[in-house]
Amino acid sequence: MLFFISEGLSYIRSISLFNYMSYSSNSDYKHFTVAFYNLENLFDTVDDHRTLDDDFTENSEKNWNEKKFRKKVKKLGGVISQLGYDEINHPPALIGVAEVENRSVLEELINSKYLSGKGYNMLHFDSPDERGIDTALLYREKYFSVIEHEAVPLYIDNEHGERDYTRDILYAKGHLNNELVHIMVNHWPSRRAGSNETSYKRVAAAEKNRELISNIVLDDPEAKIIVMGDFNDDPTSESVKKLSSIDMHNPMEQLHTHYEGSLNYRGAWNLFDQILLTNNFLQQHGNSFRFQEAKIFNPLELQEFKGKYKGNPFRTFVGDRYLGGLSDHFPVYSIFSIKDNS
Repeated sequence: MLFFISEGLSYIRSISLFNYMSYSSNSDYKHFTVAFYNLENLFDTVDDHRTLDDDFTENSEKNWNEKKFRKKVKKLGGVISQLGYDEINHPPALIGVAEVENRSVLEELINSKYLSGKGYNMLHFDSPDERGIDTALLYREKYFSVIEHEAVPLYIDNEHGERDYTRDILYAKGHLNNELVHIMVNHWPSRRAGSNETSYKRVAAAEKNRELISNIVLDDPEAKIIVMGDFNDDPTSESVKKLSSIDMHNPMEQLHTHYEGSLNYRGAWNLFDQILLTNNFLQQHGNSFRFQEAKIFNPLELQEFKGKYKGNPFRTFVGDRYLGGLSDHFPVYSIFSIKDNS
């Protein structure tokens, strides 16, 4: 259960047991969670003179300090440990994350109270992003073994014809319970200058993912590929549609409604956080590695509980005002079944 739940435990435990029993009824398969979570500015308190991280130092207007950092890390670890837990009774085998400052904060995260002992390791590269925020892939070594990984740069220009230094695509190839899988973790350019004005940047990011996918499939037409990230676009946006048009299935499309998403902006829900997969995950007959379902993880404990923003993700800051929450995004996750050949 979530570490900050104080009431209703018996009810939630009964739901967890029901979901777990429904998955465990088929003993021929093991079940694994693959998740994505934008951690919203997971910065340490040290000023890195190479990046624009001044807002997250002890002398900043936000008064970011070690106590607040530790509190955020502990809470985020608690949430990550629960992704898919109700369904399969153990935490994610793979989780892509965004908005992390460096390897150090990731080490603090995987060694925090609710993730310590779960056997997590990480793949991480420092990106050229001017704020110093990166993507990473956390994985449980017991279930996922890395074959290769690399940072794939995204070369795009800003409105002035100069390079826009944005996040790389983290690519990883490995075995999940002996099944070969390719993973791409993304954090596409923001909409800060306007969604229409910046759309071309996210289209370029989608095209780079398409290029990577095409190269993988050229070598292995049956390759199983998972593309995840904060796309800063919805499932129906031009950029994301470019991915789903090349033999990729987007189960998140059905989750985006007027009443639900992974983040809320000015009263409207968006589903920027998505997990796409190649269509071969959907094959039933003779398929040893299957997609089961996708979900947004948005329990009440992750929501603003009162006021005009009630129901929105409970974030760490609003401007410079400290709220003590976790992130302005809800995490998303998918459940996969893999044939148990043990």
